[in-house]
Amino acid sequence: QLQASGGGLVQAGGSLRLSCAASGLTFTNYFLGWFRQAPEKEREFVAGISSSGRSTSYSTSVEGRFTIPRDNAKNTMYLQMNSLKPEDTAIYYCAATSRSLITTTVYEYNYWGQGTQVTVSS
Repeated sequence: QLQASGGGLVQAGGSLRLSCAASGLTFTNYFLGWFRQAPEKEREFVAGISSSGRSTSYSTSVEGRFTIPRDNAKNTMYLQMNSLKPEDTAIYYCAATSRSLITTTVYEYNYWGQGTQVTVSS
């Protein structure tokens, strides 16, 4: 019900935009988030957005470089990633939570996309 896309290989300092398309759920009922998981590391919160899109939250490691807009008319969320660094290399997952807050906790998300690989070369 969530389909992530847009990953790829990019040089350090470059940009990528990930997309997360939703189907089969009432998109505006959900707060959304992006997470990432690097090899041999725990899945970590990257960014979150409220159901209306008016509130956002970012991890300190990406704040100022990433943004998380959503287009409720298209049932789609994005992750705009600028000034990419090699340490941003990971599989990126989009997720939806029925909780009415932006949560950084993995188990509080009800739906997950399949993940898209982002690789940043130095």
